[in-house]
Order: sequence, then C-alpha cells, then structure tokens
Amino acid sequence: MNRELQQFKAEFFKALAHPLRIRILEVLCEGEKNVNEIQAVLGLEGSAVSQQLAVLRAKNVVSGVKDGTNVIYSLRDPLIRELLEVAKHIFDNHLVDAISLLETIRSE
Repeated sequence: MNRELQQFKAEFFKALAHPLRIRILEVLCEGEKNVNEIQAVLGLEGSAVSQQLAVLRAKNVVSGVKDGTNVIYSLRDPLIRELLEVAKHIFDNHLVDAISLLETIRSE
C-alpha cells in the first residue's frame, strides 16, 4: 500500500508541475468555469489552456461536465485549494528567509 500511495503522490505532483496548470487550478479555486472563461481570466489562447486541462483531467485533478457545447471544469477535490494555499505559505517562508539572509549580508 505504501508504494501505491507514493506512486499516487508522485503522479499527482507531476500533474501540478507546470506553472499554467497551477494558474488554472487557482482560477478554478474561485469556482467552476468553462474553457472560454479560463482563457479570459488568463489572457491565453484556447489550445494552451485546453492542453493543460487535458493533463489535469487525465490525472483526476479536475473534472469536466458537458453543458451543451461547453465543458464546465471544477476542482475534483476541494482540498486542492488548501494545498495551493499551503504551498504559498511555504514559498512565503522561503522568501522571508532569503530576505533575512540578504539583509544580513548587506549589513556586514
């Protein structure tokens, strides 16, 4: 079981290992959206957004539901929102450490 869990985690984090996919997830944290809405928020062409959504769907990170000719995308698990928030806090902590180090170097 432990090996299966490790494999799941590795595949899950691979799905997150692209800046545009992270940005798409951040947009979906605000609520369900179709491709056109995601494109409008990101200011990108449809093919790039669609490709990244396909990766996220294949890894079961987002889900899509047909609504007429549109597909409405949403986070598959609401805990993804919390995961992204925790990642932001970790980044902020590293940034604070880097700033502190720079201030120490400058004062020497």
